[in-house]
Amino acid sequence: MIPYEYAVKNIRTIIDNLSKTYPKALTTSLNSKNALQLLIATILAAQSTDKLVNKVTPALFKKYKTVKDFAEANLEELQEDIRSTGFYRNKSLAIIKCCKDIIEKFDSKVPDNIDDLIKLHGVGRKTANVVLADAFNKEGIIVDTHMLRISNLTGLTVNKDATKVEFDLQKIIPKGRWTDFSHKIVEHGRTICIARRPKCDICPINEFCRYYRDSLEA
Repeated sequence: MIPYEYAVKNIRTIIDNLSKTYPKALTTSLNSKNALQLLIATILAAQSTDKLVNKVTPALFKKYKTVKDFAEANLEELQEDIRSTGFYRNKSLAIIKCCKDIIEKFDSKVPDNIDDLIKLHGVGRKTANVVLADAFNKEGIIVDTHMLRISNLTGLTVNKDATKVEFDLQKIIPKGRWTDFSHKIVEHGRTICIARRPKCDICPINEFCRYYRDSLEA
């Protein structure tokens, strides 16, 4: 069976099994009150953790309240404000340039579509889909490390490139389930399909997993 046919054949069962395991509607674990805050938090979360970012953002968002505040921020000062999230030099510059783009190109409003979001400095498709899904309630497939790993292990894609994985999944997952599926995969990756110590015996989708099958045959 070719990969696409395999994915189409199994996606419904995978979705159903994950829904039974994680019945509640899930959302990003990044704390925010609006699209701008979520955009900034998502930029900060790169090569960091949501938990760490959530420790930084309360004071950050109290200090910088608008797009203009971030765009006009002192670079060195912003670096110190976000230092604990890691890669603070690159992130601070990205935030300032991103917010300048929002002011100059989109009348100071965070765009609500992916084509415009990815025009912003430092914003890739993953960040854009997080903002779409959790700030604007629009469907998006969020390809993070969990999605990349689990979608490959279960045969939903054979690609390693995040954008190609996103497009592969768009073809087989009903659009109305894109966001929900993304959040369930993230939760699954954090709680059961943990990269270094997966709990395969209690995994609801282990029948589709290449790693699990290989471990049984070893």
